[in-house]
This record gives sequence, C-alpha cells and structure tokens, in this order.
Amino acid sequence: MERILVIEDEADLLQVLEYNLRQQGYDVTTSSHGVAGLKLLREGTFDLVMLDLMLPDIAGTEICRTIKNDPALKHISVMMLTAKGEEIDRVVGFELGADDYVTKPFSVRELMLRVQAVLRRGRKTDDAIKVADMVEFGLLKIDQSAHRVWVHETEIELTALEFKLLLTLWQRKNRVQSRAALLEMVWGISADINTRTVDTHVKRLREKLNGASDYIETVRGVGYRFAEQPQAS
Repeated sequence: MERILVIEDEADLLQVLEYNLRQQGYDVTTSSHGVAGLKLLREGTFDLVMLDLMLPDIAGTEICRTIKNDPALKHISVMMLTAKGEEIDRVVGFELGADDYVTKPFSVRELMLRVQAVLRRGRKTDDAIKVADMVEFGLLKIDQSAHRVWVHETEIELTALEFKLLLTLWQRKNRVQSRAALLEMVWGISADINTRTVDTHVKRLREKLNGASDYIETVRGVGYRFAEQPQAS
C-alpha cells in the first residue's frame, strides 16, 4: 500500500483529502504544520507528500527544497497544493523539484487522478533508468542511476524535472517529441499545465547544458528532439 503524507493547515480541506485518499486505498498520514510534517517524513516511509505552500510555521517551498536536497528524502514525490496559480509560481514550484502543482480550488476527482499519475510515474522511474547507468554523448555524460550530469567533465546541477526531461529526450534521440507528449512523459499528466512551461524548462535546461545545449533541437511548430549525433567539438 502506497503511503501519502498530507501537510495542509485548512482543517476542512485536510479532512476531505484524507477521506478521499483513504477511499482510493492509500495509507494516509496528516499534519497541519510544516515542521511537524518534516519530522514525520524523516521518521517514516512515504511515497508522496501533498504539500500546501502557505503553512503557519514554514513556507511549503522551503519544505520542498529540504526534501529534494536531502538524499534520504529526495526520492519522495511532491505535489504542491496552493491558491497561487500564476505561471511564474508554477515554474518556481517545478524548479524546486515538485512533481506536480495543483491550484485551489480543485476538483477532487481530478486531484485523485493526478495523485495516481504521480505515483505511477514514481513506480516507473527505476525501470526507466535501467537501460544503462552511465551514457556519454559528445560533451555530455549522464549517470542515470545517480541522477548526475556532466558537460566538459564539469558536473552541472539539474532539478529532478530537468533531469527527467533531459533523459526523456536522450532516450528518444532523433525522434521529435511534441509538447503534449513531453507533458505526459515527464510530468505524467495531460491537462492544466500550459505548454509554455515545457518551453521554459527546455530553455533553462539548455542554459545549464552550456556547450551541449545544441544537442536539444527545436522543431518549429512541433516540439523538441535530441540530436542523433553530437556535433564536432
């Protein structure tokens, strides 16, 4: 049974979430405060944390950053729940490593489907990176099992979503991936994320790849693809 921790300070919403998640067969633990939620995360074993961003004691963004920077916790999927629905807020959330970003008010039915998508994506992660632990492509080197990337032998820091985006494109090199396909494969959902978010993530990924940025090619009006062969350095 998959375990979910819900950190939410709105008592009524917390009750609704707990009830519906239990109805779906999940083992649910709740907390109304961020510090207490982090303590539960460190003491237990969870597959997903549903995280309100506006908590009374600590910002949800700080909790997400802590989770994704802690080797013992970073495997846990994070779903942000917030009233902040601007694109910049979503981008910041994904930059911090969130696996999904849901704005309030939301449909409980849709939320349950998105929970399933995030957990399903988490289950598939290990299988997706078993093809080869270490791969090299021109200036680029990717350690798939360790989630590490080097360009010109210099390690670069990628968020979890940036790494998954890079890996998804590389594993399908020389095949065009539409924005909709990338949303499905990388984010695990096909709704409620503007395609500009994909473009923003590709832009930031290219900036971090520096000399290897040209390996990700834009196919105008369609999407993106990873080059079949590295360019000569």
